[in-house]
Amino acid sequence: MDETEFWELIDSTREAAEGDPEEQADLLIERLTQLDPDGVTFFARHFESRYHRAYQWDLWAAAWILLDGASDDVFDAFRCWLIGQGREVFEGAAHDADSLAELLGEFDDELDGEAEDLGYAADEAYEQLTGTELPDLGLPEPPEDPVGAPLDLEDDNALAERLPKLWARFRG
Repeated sequence: MDETEFWELIDSTREAAEGDPEEQADLLIERLTQLDPDGVTFFARHFESRYHRAYQWDLWAAAWILLDGASDDVFDAFRCWLIGQGREVFEGAAHDADSLAELLGEFDDELDGEAEDLGYAADEAYEQLTGTELPDLGLPEPPEDPVGAPLDLEDDNALAERLPKLWARFRG
């Protein structure tokens, strides 16, 4: 599975689920179980590498703004949701978190921003196909701390300064 096929699976399941993260995860598992175990493993590598790439202070700040706070676990679920939004949103946000102000359409902090189940879709599909756990993906260890300049996430002024467009749209 190449990168284009990865994003096609993400996009097609999001569209079919009409943006519902739980439904998207269920559809993704269904589609992944139509692949062979190697295909699921390749998908998992693509997902996991993006998940680690999104471990950035600025994206944590974005999650904090959008969700009115974001613990470690909530930020993990946010990164899964961000991948689930597709290539354009993910790549734009990974490059410049403040661009989420333009990249996101409607955002409901009760329904959007968290998609933990997407992060387990490949594991679930692999187990359904093989009866065993997904093997080690052979990826480098994730960074211990978020990438980028640290930020006090509880400081509204610091958040507004770091991500001014996102702050203005969602908290201003």
